[in-house]
Amino acid sequence: MPDLRHIAILGGGPAGLSAAWKLADNGYRVTVLEANDYLGGLAATHSFEGKAGTYRFDFGGHRFLTKNPELLTFVESLMGDDLMHAERSSVIRYRGRTYDYPLALGNLLRNAPPGLLLGAGIDLLGKLINPPRLRESDDDISFADWIEARFGTTLYRHFFEGYTGKLWGIDPRQLSGDWAAQRISLIDLRDVAQRLLRRADNTPRTYARHYRYPKHGFGMIFDRLAALIGELGGEVLTRASVTGLRAEDGQVRAVRFDQDGQARDMAVDAVISSLPLPDMVKMLGGQSSLGFRALRFFNMPLAGPDISPHTWQYLSDPDILATRLQEPRRRSPFMTPEGHTSAMLEIPCQEKDNLWRMSETELQPRVHADLERLGVAAGRATGEYFSSYAAHAYPLMALGYHRERQANLDFLGQFRNLQMCGRQGTFRYIFTDTAMEMGLLAARSLLEDKDYRHDIYNHRNEKTVIEVQSVA
Repeated sequence: MPDLRHIAILGGGPAGLSAAWKLADNGYRVTVLEANDYLGGLAATHSFEGKAGTYRFDFGGHRFLTKNPELLTFVESLMGDDLMHAERSSVIRYRGRTYDYPLALGNLLRNAPPGLLLGAGIDLLGKLINPPRLRESDDDISFADWIEARFGTTLYRHFFEGYTGKLWGIDPRQLSGDWAAQRISLIDLRDVAQRLLRRADNTPRTYARHYRYPKHGFGMIFDRLAALIGELGGEVLTRASVTGLRAEDGQVRAVRFDQDGQARDMAVDAVISSLPLPDMVKMLGGQSSLGFRALRFFNMPLAGPDISPHTWQYLSDPDILATRLQEPRRRSPFMTPEGHTSAMLEIPCQEKDNLWRMSETELQPRVHADLERLGVAAGRATGEYFSSYAAHAYPLMALGYHRERQANLDFLGQFRNLQMCGRQGTFRYIFTDTAMEMGLLAARSLLEDKDYRHDIYNHRNEKTVIEVQSVA
């Protein structure tokens, strides 16, 4: 074991807690610093005590998926009988119509208006005559170019352009398309052509329908993990906001943080951080132009039965505030009191902009109007609602961001005892299991006294739809 006495873990999300557990389990002294009063980061669950009982809301649409059998076994042992099997059902809502997600040929033919079908048919014919050629390795392919090459201009304009602009806050032609191959699980028009010629109308499976989910919300996994770290002698501090780092001779020597208004300075031998990559660069004297897209979650208890059979609904209309409507009890019936359900709307914004700062009282009428438009009677609302916020929900992957990201990682690479991991820490749009694996790999680096930073920063970066490989 290397002669390390004290390891600081900056950030109490999936990556940080996974690293802390692995190190504590191997006898290291670890201290986790989490700025919020809860653990789990974007994988946390909030509880709301309403008039009818307890409602639980995650930060978005979490499911436990992994192709790592060892990680699945660990999570199963951690959660026991509280880890349930669940089944996902997703749809796309657009201009008053509901479409299957992923888009299925038969469903599209039955539901789409004639103009959309005609346009898609013309696009399909064009692709048969002149197949598009995009290089998957090209870092400067825009999201719009990636989608149009595979699904045509008609489907792009109807299902992607407005939704994507709303989600990311920039023109999709200025957004990098490099993440789309891992996240966009829809049929390719060339595949449609082949299936028509074979008279096959089934859609290839492009996402994992079945997944694992904790009884009382996704955050249960990380509450249990934090408790285990404590049992192993590790220290987990909440409301501990990192304010600075002191570095000497190419190493981070101390971490400065505020906890409950009290400034503290903690000497460290090594640092594993999942704090936002640009924040770490700036705290160590560098410069960064990387940014994030924020989310505001508007959470509402509702009286009566489920509002739909779907786990979540993608809202493609640009004039609807939210990008997704989620119903927590569609994952677990224990997320709401008996006889009640709830709705969670994901509203993309920027930290401290008008949508971020607007009071619930101001926002509620607009949310009710959108729900009515989606067929959810606003009269079912109990009059209770609250918002939760994620300032660093999505790394903003504008064209050319790869070069800035690499410059940031190169700058931090000069500090030999610092490792970055997690979604924010590596500026990667990743799933929870990948973040956990990054944390475990960072811990392994210290256990083996080897530099795995390159492996961590590019972990599971293959350009294929990740979900279909899940063993969960």
